[in-house]
Amino acid sequence: MTTDLLQIELRKGTSSRIQEVDFDNLPFGKHFSDHMFVADFVDGQWQNLQIVPFDNFTLSPALSSLHYGQSIFEGMKAYKNEDGEVLLFRAIDNARRMNESAKRMCMATIPEEVFISGLEALLRVDADWVPSQPGSSLYIRPYMFATDTFLGVAPSKTYKFVIFTCPVGTYYAKPPKLKVETEYIRSAPGGVGFAKCAGNYAGSLYPTMLAQQAGYDQLIWTDALTHKYIEESGTMNIMFIIDGKLVTPAVSDSILRGVTRDSIIQIARSWGVDVEERKVSVDEVIQGIEDGRLTEAFGAGTAVVVSPYSLIGYEGHDYMLPEPTEESFCRKVFHYLSDLRTGKIDDPFGWVTKV
Repeated sequence: MTTDLLQIELRKGTSSRIQEVDFDNLPFGKHFSDHMFVADFVDGQWQNLQIVPFDNFTLSPALSSLHYGQSIFEGMKAYKNEDGEVLLFRAIDNARRMNESAKRMCMATIPEEVFISGLEALLRVDADWVPSQPGSSLYIRPYMFATDTFLGVAPSKTYKFVIFTCPVGTYYAKPPKLKVETEYIRSAPGGVGFAKCAGNYAGSLYPTMLAQQAGYDQLIWTDALTHKYIEESGTMNIMFIIDGKLVTPAVSDSILRGVTRDSIIQIARSWGVDVEERKVSVDEVIQGIEDGRLTEAFGAGTAVVVSPYSLIGYEGHDYMLPEPTEESFCRKVFHYLSDLRTGKIDDPFGWVTKV
């Protein structure tokens, strides 16, 4: 649905900061575009839909989201094709997943037309911020937080929905080193692991810091009960090529349903690659590395797209992973996704939309 069908007020800034940005040297998440979309959920409905200059909020010390954690977000990207048109990748899937997070966190859901129309209106205003340099994109951060001011554990009755953007380059400069986490957990059955809620990421910071102090970049999270089965990798879904098959942990209420993950699975099947979504044990992965049956291990997510790993640390030993070649599955699917998202090839899946 287009913005013409919704009343979205536009309040443009008086000047732009775009001249301050070196688009040939983009750190991830440091530069923010000129405007943001905001909407308020009050009296049971979404209202005050606006495009406004990117700026600070004034918040009450009693804001319920600061005390009780009702805060969710999404991550997505926009690209430019060779004609300079702005393209979105599977935006409706992010909107739907955000509503799944909202339901789990007992928050108001966002009508898809509000999400998509607000996003498209924002991208039209800040189209110049979408990079055209190879490997770059405009990262999009939709998020929502509770805005009631009270002390008492109960769902808020009011919320603020915001979308802002930032031009970004690559997430990892080199293939990350992973450590299998066998003490701390990211999520548990019946919990909120499948939701993109702020608390999931806050809880991961301390064990990740410990791993980084030990020389690793990220963690491989394992199941909460036994620590025998792999679930996710840091901020990414995790995938392996074992015996020529694409193997990845099956999604559950403790694993995020990644849009990039789903895209890779659909592409793999369209290429005739066998795909197994199932339990993946740590022992199977380590044994596969040792006997050569595991030839690739990589992460999949909006920020990284596809990120091969260099090694996996487990029980005091580092297991080196084969370096991907241009014929490796992870390299081929990365290039395919990049070409798809920038309109260089036909889109047989119907995932790419022009703004």
